[in-house]
Amino acid sequence: MTIGCEGYQLSRRAMLGATGASLLGMSIPRLIAAAGKDHAAKCENVILFWNGGGMTHIDTWDPKPGRPTAGEFQPIKTSASGVQISEIFPTLAKQMHHCALIRSIAGTQGDHGRATYQLQTSYLPGPNLVHPGVGSVVAHEMPNLGDLPAYITISGLAPRAGYLGQKCEAYFVPSPGDKDPYLAFPEGIAELRGNKRLETLAKFNKRFNGDSKDERLVSTQTSIDDAVRLMRSPALEAFELGKVNKSVIERYGDNPFGRGALLAKRLVEKGVRFVQINRGGFDVHTNAFPAMRDHGEVMDPALAALVADLAESGMLAKTMIVMLSEFGRTPKINKDEGRDHWASVFSCFIAGGGVRGGQVIGSSDEDGAEPKDRPVNVPDIHASICHALGIDATKEVMTPLKRPMKLVDKGEVVKELFA
Repeated sequence: MTIGCEGYQLSRRAMLGATGASLLGMSIPRLIAAAGKDHAAKCENVILFWNGGGMTHIDTWDPKPGRPTAGEFQPIKTSASGVQISEIFPTLAKQMHHCALIRSIAGTQGDHGRATYQLQTSYLPGPNLVHPGVGSVVAHEMPNLGDLPAYITISGLAPRAGYLGQKCEAYFVPSPGDKDPYLAFPEGIAELRGNKRLETLAKFNKRFNGDSKDERLVSTQTSIDDAVRLMRSPALEAFELGKVNKSVIERYGDNPFGRGALLAKRLVEKGVRFVQINRGGFDVHTNAFPAMRDHGEVMDPALAALVADLAESGMLAKTMIVMLSEFGRTPKINKDEGRDHWASVFSCFIAGGGVRGGQVIGSSDEDGAEPKDRPVNVPDIHASICHALGIDATKEVMTPLKRPMKLVDKGEVVKELFA
């Protein structure tokens, strides 16, 4: 039995800056900040796997063989020369030449809520402002490519769009493969009758709203317009996993995670900019090793199939896959054969979207307790995602209270990813 934490729920050059000098209409500090950002972006879409609870780095991406902290799992060789990962990922190991690992994320937050907020927004939480998640930033900055929402979250809720507004909220798919009852007229309502009801609703709303600029009314109308456009779009076929060959589903795994990964592939093929797949159960304070072995059995085939299929179709070059969790787990194994919260160092998995595969960036010390070299801060990951997409992470947007906020909180691009 695995017991998690109580309260855990799945549920962003001084002198020159002071002078304000400018060149070609742009301040010199902004020119400095923008240096190196004029690269040709290769990435067009992002698939984010969010592993809620704090996934142990030592038992996944950063094994420590021969050390007291190693645990039960052995490292295995991969298709990337010199790169080893945990034995719980035997199929994914064959695809690691497409993938990169960062093993030196220097976290600061050991609380689930605060760490989740930072990992998903780049900012630390504050009392008066809700920062948008990275998916909302992408939806805000990248043009929509079709009828489907730019941002979709699967098997769990995503961070709110905050001051970026309703247009940048995630569309929620609770169970991949199941028909969404809200994207069709209720049983017994024919299409003609349903369309007449929508026309009547539009007339009532227009009369009620009038010339009002109330953001709540605007957001409501945005939601209705988006829903109607979606329910009438042939692109909805992407959600219909029942039409997919059974052997394909079995290769990904006929479970919520496998179906979620397969659905994510189909969605980015239809132009969805950002897909987040949520999986919980990583808060392994007790019996960590049986729990992680079970996670591996589900995650390994789905991740491997996704990377392989996108690589084969050529889509991996423009689709970034990222796997994140709010922090790692303690190097020390506790009395309950579990690992506790550990923010000092942890890892993440990245593939595609212009990332050079087959490499490891940074390292932790011999026991996986602290960064040994090339520490990477949490906002650096966000800045790197933006860099891959051609988004200026230093861009400022204005909140409803007229407060300028940068898309990413002081992050620096991890340039080695793209070398």
